Amino acid sequence: MKQYQGQALSWDVKAGVIELALHREPCNEIGTLVLGELEKFVEALDVLQREAHALILYSVQNPGFCAGADLRELYYGMQGLEKPAAIAGVRDFLERIHRVLNLMDAAPLTTIAAVHGVTFGGGFELALVCDMIIADKMTRFCFPELRLGLVPGFGGIPRLKRDLGNAVVRDLLLTGRSFNATKAQQIGLVSQVVGEGEALRVARATAAQLGKFDQETALAAKKFIKPIPYDELKQEIDLFCELFARPAVEAGLKKFVESTDAHPYLP
Repeated sequence: MKQYQGQALSWDVKAGVIELALHREPCNEIGTLVLGELEKFVEALDVLQREAHALILYSVQNPGFCAGADLRELYYGMQGLEKPAAIAGVRDFLERIHRVLNLMDAAPLTTIAAVHGVTFGGGFELALVCDMIIADKMTRFCFPELRLGLVPGFGGIPRLKRDLGNAVVRDLLLTGRSFNATKAQQIGLVSQVVGEGEALRVARATAAQLGKFDQETALAAKKFIKPIPYDELKQEIDLFCELFARPAVEAGLKKFVESTDAHPYLP
C-alpha cells in the first residue's frame, strides 16, 4: 500500500522517501485509533521500503508533534473493570505499541522525526525511535508521566539510556521538567534546530542528501551504532504495569480528565 489516508495518520512515498503524517486532533494523542493505524503502517513497511531509502515522521497539527498517550481513553477504559482486567488491558496495549515502535526502530531505512511544539510523553518516545530528530526552535520535550505516578511506557527509558547520558535521563524522568530544542541539541538528542515551521522542509532536504549514498552501507552503520535494548524494553512494560496497579495512578488520571483547566499543549 504505497498511499494511505486514515483517521489519525497518512503516508505516501515521494522520490524514495516515505512521509508519515500524524493528523489526529488536537495533538495526535496515542490511543487505540492511532495504534491501529500505526500497526497498518508497519505491516505495509515490507513493501514501502523496497522503493525508499528514508522515512520522515511529522505532524500537521499546530500544537505540536504529539502530546503523548490518550489519557482520557486510558482512564475511561478502566472504569467498571476489576484491577487485574484493567492491568491486562494496559499490558496488551503496551506490548502492541512496543512491537510497532521496535519495528520502526529497526527499519532498514534512515528515519527522521521532524518535530515542532509539544513533543511530550509517548510523543517524545515516538520521536526517540527515529535515527535523527530535527526540531524547530519552538519544540519542547517532556516526560510528564511522573505527575500521574507512572514512568514512560512506550520505550522511552531504554531508548534515552541508549542515546543520552544517565544524568539527563534522571533529570527528565525524576523532575518532569521540559526542555527546549536548543537544550535538546546541546545534550545530543536533536541533530538540527531550525526555524519555526522549517522542520519538515529541512527533513526533506536531509532525506534527499541520504539518497546519494549506498543504502546497504547506511543500514550496516545503523545496526552497528543503534542497538535495540529489547530486554530493557520488556522490563519497562513490567515496571509500568506494576506502578499502574497503584491507587494513586487512577486518582491522578481522574484529576486529569475531570480538570477544566486548559492543557498546556492546546492553542
